[in-house]
Amino acid sequence: MRTTLTIEDDVLDRARALAARVHSHFRRVVNEALYAGLEAVEKPARARPYRTHPRKLGLKTGMRLDNIQELIAQVEGESHR
Repeated sequence: MRTTLTIEDDVLDRARALAARVHSHFRRVVNEALYAGLEAVEKPARARPYRTHPRKLGLKTGMRLDNIQELIAQVEGESHR
């Protein structure tokens, strides 16, 4: 089937260069690129879930979690307020 498309100059240059490099017809390169692009749009790749790994940090000697204000004052100084 024939149709008219407007293709950006840089895309056209890349498709022609690829056709020459793989010794194929321009029409075939464009059709394969369209198939690949349509496939990617229809079935986007599933991204792997982002995972974090917990690390045991612990507290420095002399610091406790039972009074958060005191802990912040020890870590950041009294000027944090």
